[in-house]
Amino acid sequence: KSKMASPERPPGDGDDGDVDDDPIGPMPAPEEEAPKPKKRKVLEFENVYLESLPTANMYERSYMHRDVVSHIRATKTDFIITASVDGHVKFWKKQEEGIEFVKHFRAHLGAIEGLSVSTDGLLMCTVSSDKSLKVFDVVNFDMITMIKLGYVPGCCEWIYPPGAAIASVAVSLKEEAVVHVYDGRGDSQPLHSFPTLHSKPCTFIKYNHVFDTVVSGDSNCMIEYWSGPTGDYKFPNGVQFEYKTDTDLYELAKNKAIPCSLSFSPDGRQFVVMASDRKVRVFWFLTGKLYRVFDETLMVYSETQKTKPQLPQMDFSRRMAQEKDMDKSASEGLKSVNAVFDESGNFILYPTMLGIKVVNIYTCKCVRMLAKEETIRFLQLALYQGRSAKTTAALTIEMQVSDNPGLQQSNADPTLFCTAMKKNRFYMLTQREPEEVSKSGESERDVFNEKPSKEEQMAATQASTERRVGDTASIHTTMGDVHIRLFPKECPKTVENFCVHSRNGYYDGQLFHRIIKGFMIQTGDPLGNGTGGESIWGGEFEDEFDRNLRHDRPYTLSMANAGPDTNGSQFFITVCPTPWLDNKHTVFGRVTKGMEVVHSISQAKTNPRNDKPFEDVKIVSIIIK
Repeated sequence: KSKMASPERPPGDGDDGDVDDDPIGPMPAPEEEAPKPKKRKVLEFENVYLESLPTANMYERSYMHRDVVSHIRATKTDFIITASVDGHVKFWKKQEEGIEFVKHFRAHLGAIEGLSVSTDGLLMCTVSSDKSLKVFDVVNFDMITMIKLGYVPGCCEWIYPPGAAIASVAVSLKEEAVVHVYDGRGDSQPLHSFPTLHSKPCTFIKYNHVFDTVVSGDSNCMIEYWSGPTGDYKFPNGVQFEYKTDTDLYELAKNKAIPCSLSFSPDGRQFVVMASDRKVRVFWFLTGKLYRVFDETLMVYSETQKTKPQLPQMDFSRRMAQEKDMDKSASEGLKSVNAVFDESGNFILYPTMLGIKVVNIYTCKCVRMLAKEETIRFLQLALYQGRSAKTTAALTIEMQVSDNPGLQQSNADPTLFCTAMKKNRFYMLTQREPEEVSKSGESERDVFNEKPSKEEQMAATQASTERRVGDTASIHTTMGDVHIRLFPKECPKTVENFCVHSRNGYYDGQLFHRIIKGFMIQTGDPLGNGTGGESIWGGEFEDEFDRNLRHDRPYTLSMANAGPDTNGSQFFITVCPTPWLDNKHTVFGRVTKGMEVVHSISQAKTNPRNDKPFEDVKIVSIIIK
């Protein structure tokens, strides 16, 4: 029987023949190769760079001016220069650890508008609302030139390279878009003027000594490049653009952000601009191209606080209110804020509402937050990373990471000097925390190098009083313990007297010398008969009555006296309401625990002649907390 031909098998259906084993039918989409993860940017020797920067969460020291500190600079010649709004200038010398005061100048009669230090660190100048420019020799800390300007200046900057014959300085007008250039060692006749360089008054002038170029910004959101005397005051030749449209310098104008400050990197190839829109922008100097933008707007902080809280809400709200005050402030606030490069040029440091950020601009990461435990709003920064005068040779990165003992020299003391909002102090952030400096239990980091104002004296007195007093006292007696709540705010002097006596052991071993059943128990007399005792100041002190502290309940702690304002050391505790004693005896505490002990003492048998108990009841000790 002939077999019917079966239909042809599809290719691969069966085990025989030279057919493929691939399955039949639609196939799933081929698996795409997983995208290769982006190579993470890593800055070589980052740890070594960071070792040369401050690390502290709290400032180590602060020093005073008589008024709000407005300017601060660190020079290559190891000097720190500070200026305050009252026209005073102070010179400080950097030591191996910390700084030392050198000289104080009453430089101007008006507010200091600008301060600049030359690239070589040899000259410093200030301009003031008193229409004058004054030049100082930094190394010899002496004033060498005074120039009458005839107008109110805005900002100033030394614009000469090291070794130049003329030490030229540029000064802008505060209310007009004009810049004049003077000989810093000459007279009041300008060497050159720029009447049309800017359309509005300048907000800063900065000199790039590496490329001998000046960069200035104005309140019309524009940034301009120009040359000083060595470049015949023309557009610089060394930059890699001819027209501003080839750059990103219009970025600020697009965002209506007024540039407030500018700082160059040590190699001169980058600069960082702080602007009124609270964004930090890093530009390439030669091309004018934008490199990095760091958003520090209040909206970013608010959103971050909602998703990942950085601070307790109350503290955050307080800081936000402070930031809004900065936006309104004309003299202080954002106009005073600046950012600085470290010596490697890989990091920028700038103040924020949460502290001072250290940002790696190569990896775009915030690698450190300084002073995050402080509530002060820092404004202007000056970074010192030099070494002690004994060190003469410069060390490369390779030399620093090597183990060659011959290269082990005295370590640098990296210090960040900062001004703060509405503060007449400047602050030092180092690699040391304040408790490492003062091992006594009290912090002495705020140095009173000026005569403090009345407000500061009151604050200091109050702070010192708060350290001496406590909120609670535990009176240990031979019949048990009595715990008392004190009222230091309502009657500070009385509580201070009681606490200091207690801590000094004045009351230890003293008798309850007067006990009246159903009324009160009295002690505090070292003589034990009711006639002795004195205050911690010697003699007697005044009454402190408060309308909310009355003898309206039992177990009230009050001062014994012999009449108005005759308080010494004796006190009593009532065992019933005694309203007839109001405004005659100072109430400074209430018993919170141990009422039964007070009651037991009040039940002791006494001599009816003098109310003294037949069996002694004594205070063992009093603990203040």
